Amino acid sequence: MDNPSDSLNANWAYMVIASLAWDLKAWYGMLMPYRALGLSIIRMEFKRFVQTFIKIPCLILKSGRAIKYRIIGYNNRLKSILNHAVCIKAFGFT
Repeated sequence: MDNPSDSLNANWAYMVIASLAWDLKAWYGMLMPYRALGLSIIRMEFKRFVQTFIKIPCLILKSGRAIKYRIIGYNNRLKSILNHAVCIKAFGFT
């Protein structure tokens, strides 16, 4: 793995941020209500995780005081993502 900078502090910060992102991916997989999907999320590479679960194309609409998200693209995991969002909201993390 190539370090992004020649400074020790910058490389340290980069590694801390990368490890936090990896831990968040693992927690996302562990909190998934479907065990098989959760285990596949834990095992998948980070680039694939970002492409599948993070980069979801949507329109952001502002109407009055409300902000609405209209999902444009669809992938096979979208139903699981939305169910997982409901489960996380039930935990009270938001």
